[in-house]
Amino acid sequence: MSIVNPCSNLKVKLFCDAANIESLLAMYSKPYVQGFTTNPSLMRKAGVQNYEAFARSVVRSIPDRPISFEVFADDEAGMEWQARHIAAWGKNVYVKIPVTNTQGFSTGSLVRRLAKDGIMLNVTALLTLGQVERVAEALDPKTPAIVSVFAGRIADTGVDPIPVMRRAVEILKPLPKAELLWASSRELLNVFHAEESGTHIITATPDILSKIGTVGKDLTTYSLETVRMLYNDALAAGFSLDVIAPGYGRPPAAVRHNLLSHAAC
Repeated sequence: MSIVNPCSNLKVKLFCDAANIESLLAMYSKPYVQGFTTNPSLMRKAGVQNYEAFARSVVRSIPDRPISFEVFADDEAGMEWQARHIAAWGKNVYVKIPVTNTQGFSTGSLVRRLAKDGIMLNVTALLTLGQVERVAEALDPKTPAIVSVFAGRIADTGVDPIPVMRRAVEILKPLPKAELLWASSRELLNVFHAEESGTHIITATPDILSKIGTVGKDLTTYSLETVRMLYNDALAAGFSLDVIAPGYGRPPAAVRHNLLSHAAC
């Protein structure tokens, strides 16, 4: 039986952001997940010990959808060597280049050089429109690219990212093979924020993507399921309040019986 995409009317592409091979493969089985992103922080959290061995195993398992792997050198020469090495891992591999190094120096000249040579890039960690403009100037119109704006981090500062993303889409229009990606998603609603802004791609963790099945769910039904969840968790924890409350006395017999019987289980 084919799996129906609950978000089939959306234009925005759904990517999975993860570094756990089991999670990646589980999302790969979902036809509505059209690509994948990773980063060193996710890999460290997932316990990855060998960067290249992990990445190559992912490419072998997921050979037909775009997937991004990030350089981790901090100097331009090191970034370039790593970028060219990573690009050779597979035809579906995008190389993630941070918009600056850790000292704040732009990687624009490196982006320009790599894009001109036909290396597919995912320029990452952008938060300002000025950065989008500079990256757009460096990219090659003939080479596919992703521009990752961390919309979730923009929102963390109290700024609405939707107008920022709308403007970023306009900036990238002269580059037919460049796609804007909504990064650092915080909740499933961000998928619809990305759609509203015209963003081409949104990447999200498996936890967020797993909530796609709740899209369009009846809220009254969802409320009742929530009440039952809270009630059942209290019972499973064996909580009891068999005490004398000032002004109220002991709990009703039926309640006391239920609480004590479950506590005894």
